[in-house]
Amino acid sequence: MKHLQLPKSLKVRVGLAGLGIFILLTIIGPWIAPYDPNYTGFAQNASPSWNHLLGTTIQGQDVLSQLLIGCRSTMVVSFIAGFLATIISIVIGVASGYVGGKADEGLSVLSNVFLAIPGLPLLIVLNSYLPAGQQTNPLVIGSVIALTGWAWGARVLRAQTLSLRDRDFVEAARIIGEKRVRIMFGEIGPNLLPILTSSLLFTILYAVGVYTTLAFLGLTNVSTWNWGTMLYWAQSNNAGLAGEWWWVGPPGIMIALIGTSLALINFGIDEFINPRLRAGGVSAKIRRASGAPRRPRLGLTPVLHKSTEAGSR
Repeated sequence: MKHLQLPKSLKVRVGLAGLGIFILLTIIGPWIAPYDPNYTGFAQNASPSWNHLLGTTIQGQDVLSQLLIGCRSTMVVSFIAGFLATIISIVIGVASGYVGGKADEGLSVLSNVFLAIPGLPLLIVLNSYLPAGQQTNPLVIGSVIALTGWAWGARVLRAQTLSLRDRDFVEAARIIGEKRVRIMFGEIGPNLLPILTSSLLFTILYAVGVYTTLAFLGLTNVSTWNWGTMLYWAQSNNAGLAGEWWWVGPPGIMIALIGTSLALINFGIDEFINPRLRAGGVSAKIRRASGAPRRPRLGLTPVLHKSTEAGSR
């Protein structure tokens, strides 16, 4: 019996390591923060030093403490939004593709409407109707973001479900009397797992960008620390024009790093499920044995044959 293996790719390892660091900071960030992020008794606009590794703000607040505590809020909201959006896309996408008929038409129209509506303006409108006390609730904010992030994944899952619903194993489940829900999520669902994982990663990345954008625009509670709130206060106090890079740079770098980590993992998933990309994750020895070029020409993707891959293991 063959065992599927993830590509031995450096970018996958780097991506997983980066994501692991962010998850660790989400858990322990508030515990290891050296100071209260709201404390204003330090020297103002101080550049990085041993006492303040990332300097202080114009109000005399420690930037490193804000960064560590803001990591939890940013990541929690993004993961909630990512998982909720993925669940919605599974239900709507798989049901639309498998059931067909008028149900498919109605769910497809719903998906197209959410794809056509600009996400950020819709989020601004929805967020403006939230009670003031709910604008700091991660579950509420994550749910609002999820409402604008599920449609693309649902369309992809619908297309894949359409290609699977007439397969022999699905037809066999129908013949033996399996219920429709059991076929959709017990037979078709596991075959969509790589696509679901990829959709989840990019939805989390989308949520990071949207949440920090809303906070940067001042549309969330600016007293709750996250990376977008840090950028909001930095912009409000003209930190960029004043050359206070230690206030502007760290939250921007953190957003870029989490995006890079998620993207690298997704590239690894693509190599795993797409035979035309599998050569990107194999060792130089297997490349030589398979005859694949070390540096393929632009526009051409090397393909490794199963016999060659098996013989090289």
